Order: sequence, then C-alpha cells, then structure tokens
Amino acid sequence: MLTWLRKAQPLDANWSGRQERSNVTLMRIMTWISLALGRPAGRVVLRLIAAYFTLCSPAARHASRAYMDRALGREAGWIDGFRHVFTFASTIHDRIYLLNGRFDLFDIRLHGQEQLEEAMARGQGAFLLGAHLGSFEVARAMGRQHPDMRVAITMYEENAHKLNDVLQSINPAMRRDMITLGKVDAMLKVRDYLDRGYMIGMLADRTLSQRATDPIQQCDFLGAPTGFPTGPLRMAAMLRRPVFFITGLYRGGNRYDVHFVRLADFSQVARGRREAEVQGALQRYVALLEQFCRSAPYNWFNFYDFWHAGPPLSEQPPPGNEP
Repeated sequence: MLTWLRKAQPLDANWSGRQERSNVTLMRIMTWISLALGRPAGRVVLRLIAAYFTLCSPAARHASRAYMDRALGREAGWIDGFRHVFTFASTIHDRIYLLNGRFDLFDIRLHGQEQLEEAMARGQGAFLLGAHLGSFEVARAMGRQHPDMRVAITMYEENAHKLNDVLQSINPAMRRDMITLGKVDAMLKVRDYLDRGYMIGMLADRTLSQRATDPIQQCDFLGAPTGFPTGPLRMAAMLRRPVFFITGLYRGGNRYDVHFVRLADFSQVARGRREAEVQGALQRYVALLEQFCRSAPYNWFNFYDFWHAGPPLSEQPPPGNEP
C-alpha cells in the first residue's frame, strides 16, 4: 500500500517518465491482511498509512493543497490533506476486493446509464473517457457484473507494472481485457474490441509525452489555464464512435456513485467537422471534470502541480489535418 501512495509524488516535466517506486513485499502483506482479515481491518492500516504520507510527503502535500484550495474555494487545511490522501488510498485498496469479485461489499449506484445502454444497443461499442477522479476500477467491475456492458481498459502499463503484477496475482483475468498503449498494434486492438461491442476505457486528464507536436488544447480548469490531451477524442473521432464521460466517485464507507455523461457521438460526423466536434467535446470534458472536482473534491488524484508541470502546450493542428 505504501507504494500506491508513493506513486503520487510530484512530477517534473513529464510524469510518465518517472520510475515507479515500490515495496512489493509490503504490497503483498497489505493484500493478505485485506483478504484474510477483511475490509475493516485493512482500512485501519490504511488510515495509518494515509496519516504517515500526509505528514511525511511535503511535496505531494503542497501539490494537494494547491489543488484543494481551488476545488474547495478556500484554504485547505491538514484535515483536507488527510482526507485527500485517504480517499486515494481507499480507492486503490478497494481494487483488491473488486478484482476478487467481492461486489457484495459495495453499494455501487449508477447514474445516466440509460444513454449509455442506448448507444451500446447499436453494437458498435463506445469510448468511456475518465480521469484520475475516483475509481476507474468500478467501471470495469460493472462490466463483470453486467455481461452486456463489457469494458476493455487502455493504459501505459510500464508506469505501474509492479502494482499491476500484485493486482494480477489477485485475479489473473485482469489482463484479459487490457490494451497497452504505445505499441504499434494498440489502435487495431481498440478497433477490434469496439467491433465486438466493448466499451473502451481511457483516462484523458494527463498528457503523456514531452513532444511539442502532441495534440494539446489549453482549457480553463478550476480558475487557470492548463493543457489537456485531445488524443483520446481524436481516436474516437477517427473510429467514428460515441464518447461518454465516466467517473466512479468514492463517497465514503462502501459507496460509489458511477456517473455516465454523453460527450459526443462521432458516428455521423463528417470528416470536415471532426476538428470542431473534438474541440467541443474536450470543452465539455473539462467542464464536467471541474464540476465533479468541486462536488467531490477529495476524489481527484493528481498529486503534482497540474497547472505548471507537464509538457509544453502546443497549438492544435488546423482543421483538415485531423486523423
């Protein structure tokens, strides 16, 4: 569990280039405690770990406060910092049970699923764009609970391979519907899953490269401009699929609220309109991210200077040069 909080260290020019810091033995011990002694016992240990990192990780604490000040609309205190870290740790801890099929431990409430079900009924799949907001694992759990709503997850696996190795030991099937980005066949795999009626889950609130040519759009977010990637939306536009915003907000105790909100439907968009539709969908994505950050401020887990770190902003390619 310590490593899951160490991953939240502040990042410099490119967060994705940092090596994961891990204590695999400690992770396995925490996993054993959680499965053998139950979730309440695991959460006792979790509080101690969250308190330790709130006190002893000053850089991440300062980044947390910078975000919390914006989201709360006031100066964040020590209690806010602890709640932020503990919420993050809770969502990671609960992955142990979700991956183990223990859905009975949780009260998971779905909001807006009717529009998603309508889109999925066409049999062409859809994109689910999330963020480092709440638990994305809840979405994948939903796919295991409802066979007609299957979810495949995309990720840059090298940034958390030790954590994923431990989680895979809990449920080896977790890699079955996982698409590793950055490989030459990633796009083909995404298309194949979509054609089979899957939803493709992607996180879209971080840039993934220092290259100035990467498609980044500057948007106002929590009172200041910062860059958001347009790559996920461009992929959806190129593959002509509907796109939904998704978040699984942790509400304390054992409750999660999973929200689905339609962002765009590229299935009928003409090529010449793609650029404008991508820009509009990104603005809606950022507006929804801000809305949920304000309504559930302890659920956003970017523990670094989001407004000043990361690759330099670049201009979008002009209309007509879209994928």
